[in-house]
Amino acid sequence: MVVYADLIFLINFLMDAAMLIVTAKTRKLSFKWWRIALAACLGATYVVMMFLPVPALLFTFSVKCIFCIGMIMTAFGFGSLQNFLRTLGAFLLVNFAVAGGMFGIHYVLASSSAVMQGIVFTQSGAPVYKIQVGIVYVLVLLFPLIWWLRTVFLGAKQREQLTSFVAEVTIQIEQFTATCKGLIDTGNQLYDPLTRTPVMVMEVSEWREVLPDAWLQKIRSADVDQIISGMGSDDFAWQDRLRLVPYRGVNRNTQFMLAIKPDKVVIHHNDRQIEVTKVLIGLDGGKLCSDGTYQAIIHPTLIAVG
Repeated sequence: MVVYADLIFLINFLMDAAMLIVTAKTRKLSFKWWRIALAACLGATYVVMMFLPVPALLFTFSVKCIFCIGMIMTAFGFGSLQNFLRTLGAFLLVNFAVAGGMFGIHYVLASSSAVMQGIVFTQSGAPVYKIQVGIVYVLVLLFPLIWWLRTVFLGAKQREQLTSFVAEVTIQIEQFTATCKGLIDTGNQLYDPLTRTPVMVMEVSEWREVLPDAWLQKIRSADVDQIISGMGSDDFAWQDRLRLVPYRGVNRNTQFMLAIKPDKVVIHHNDRQIEVTKVLIGLDGGKLCSDGTYQAIIHPTLIAVG
């Protein structure tokens, strides 16, 4: 028998890439083509290994799981554990659906056969072993699979609902421009107490190119008052744009957030373009969303302006 490894690699590469893209569409995930190609290459390489003289240990269930997890992490990253498990579940369900569909079509189109002692003999004379599934096996897997399916697609529905409240935000200060995704949060009622200017919260990591490294560390450690007290000594061109905005944290204690006054903010949402000049950008030291769906929280009054 002649095995064309390059042809096997190409076919599995295309199939894995297609299933990864379907997974991304199902979960409403943004993806990069080069990461999809790299993950598909990983999966296709594993299939080609089956035709090479490698240890049988590489084809055990645990190793297959490791390769599957590696493909998902390569294509979409990890994010949070909950997000990763949902993506992994969607990918496996897509694989099961594709494999089941292919088996079903093959079964429908296959020629007639006879079953003898659990072995199917086709008209060509080739034996095909019949898979017998007991009722206990079905009952053990039925409810976990139903729960898993519900969890995966419920997460996709929730993500789709969340996406309707996500807008593209562009902040401009002189020649500097920062663009990210922002969540329209009706519960955000943060204002500058002196000027009553609405504050849009944004991850400080989006400003790492223009902010001093020492400032980034102080913002992440919630020591922003030290930045204000040291103004004048640091070489930062936009010091006159900085504000210190008080807010109440989770523990109900008053804390301070460093904010910067932009020239303008442009929000694109539902085919609308809203341009706002009266706004402050509050810099948050953490991640506003664990899976990176958005990097800013938009004040509701900014949308009402448009």
